[in-house]
Amino acid sequence: MTKVSSVLLEELSGKLGKGVVFRQTAHGTVMAKAGRKSNKRTQGQAEVRCRTANVSANYRLYAGKLKQAFEGKESGVTDFNQYVGVNFSNPVYITKTMRVAGCCVLADYTFTVGSLQPIGMALNGSGVLVSDLALGSLVIDENTTVSDLSLGLIAGNEAWEEGDQLTFFYGVQRVDAQGMPRATMVAKKVILSVDDETPLWGSVGSEGFTTVDGKLGMGVALENTGAAWVHSRDKVNGDTLVSTQKLVVVSEILDNYRTYAAMKASADSYGGINSNRVYLNPSSSISSFGDSSSQSGGGSSTGSDTAGGEPQNPGDGDDLDQD
Repeated sequence: MTKVSSVLLEELSGKLGKGVVFRQTAHGTVMAKAGRKSNKRTQGQAEVRCRTANVSANYRLYAGKLKQAFEGKESGVTDFNQYVGVNFSNPVYITKTMRVAGCCVLADYTFTVGSLQPIGMALNGSGVLVSDLALGSLVIDENTTVSDLSLGLIAGNEAWEEGDQLTFFYGVQRVDAQGMPRATMVAKKVILSVDDETPLWGSVGSEGFTTVDGKLGMGVALENTGAAWVHSRDKVNGDTLVSTQKLVVVSEILDNYRTYAAMKASADSYGGINSNRVYLNPSSSISSFGDSSSQSGGGSSTGSDTAGGEPQNPGDGDDLDQD
């Protein structure tokens, strides 16, 4: 590397080819040959890139609705940090091209963490998602009001009280004309009120508000879709309590992006892994990076919001706090 005087630097300015660069150092301006920088990463670095791409895409689906989704956050820790941290060990792989294009593979990620009792959810024999929320004798139909639902939930479930919010998240997965994975998310909420005579389905639809065998359930089966209910409650001091919930997803598309091939395609799209060893364990169909040390650890009582899979400001939109 050659040290360059200011006079010579002026004379040479604009006359040197692309093979030479100037750098500022503690000893002044120096001239050096330009070298092509490798974009390869260690397995640990590749792991972070590949695992966080789809997690970030799923976070954007919620369009700011997770601002009150994680109880007890430390100062300076964002909901995005929380979301990535809690889902880092659940790998789904997309390529750099997909990430830049705003693609998303709808995944069974945990999206709320809190102290309220979780809502149990399971698929019945018809593939319909059913909660463990008892409705007693209530059979929800087009004549059901918010008051009817509120009375049913409060009477049949000890953990629920008037003023609580029930939010239903419903995501849809598709593949576009270029074969790229795309997803959308809809959120519909009901604030429990025994005096609210608003028609239930007129405000939130029937997809997540139907009676199935005496329990709150969905009106359709899950197929390339994901869904979950969340319980939230405002406290007097302004804090919001939530139930810990994970999106339940039924999707062949999701399965395709959990394979070894999907992981390798993702790593290669970022320049590959700087190692002479083979990627992970080629005999495993569900891949996991081998270096575990790199892991990071008042208004209307009903309504709906939608979000698409395109990049957007995660801070926009409503959240789980009653508004």
